Amino acid sequence: MKAFIFDLDGVIVFTDKFHYQAWKKMADAMGIYFDEVINNRLRGVSRAESLEIILERYDGEPLSDEKKAELMEEKNNTYRKLLATMTPADVTDEVRDTLKKLHEQRYKLAIGSSSRNAKFILEKVGLLDAFDAISDGNNITHSKPDPEVFTKAGEFLGVKPKECVVVEDAYAGIDAAKAAGMTAVGIGDAAGYAKADYQIESFRELLAIQG
Repeated sequence: MKAFIFDLDGVIVFTDKFHYQAWKKMADAMGIYFDEVINNRLRGVSRAESLEIILERYDGEPLSDEKKAELMEEKNNTYRKLLATMTPADVTDEVRDTLKKLHEQRYKLAIGSSSRNAKFILEKVGLLDAFDAISDGNNITHSKPDPEVFTKAGEFLGVKPKECVVVEDAYAGIDAAKAAGMTAVGIGDAAGYAKADYQIESFRELLAIQG
């Protein structure tokens, strides 16, 4: 193995609560029922797809593409205001130390995230320089489980798919990694996913599965 590609939210940082609060504010303003169960369906998918899931409970007049774009921008503005409160303290010492050790052992590191705010988040938590490449929602057209975000991350690193290890906390992310021809490591919610090549409970366990 020559490279590790990490999903961002739920692996490096945890911003699910911010996503939920931002979508909840938008949904409440539209009179749409939204709870944490529905929010869980949004994990790993694009902003546009997330909106469509929320709109499944919308019973008003059909929305134009312009109105949908307005709603997504409204949500993102709220989300970025919440993200702006993040600090380096939002990343654990375990994550920082593990990333440092992987780099010292000459592994290339990348982010593979559907978020368009990946660089902004990494700047806020002081980790932007920890990665050799970032593949995110700004350079892809298909969300996970499509492998595009990981395939491009590998290309940015100049590493073949079979030489890449993807670390994911979502089932869709594991599916995307496997579709890309990469080794998949499940952590968090994906630690129990049978399709993952490795299932780990703590981030530091990555140091024991290097190939």
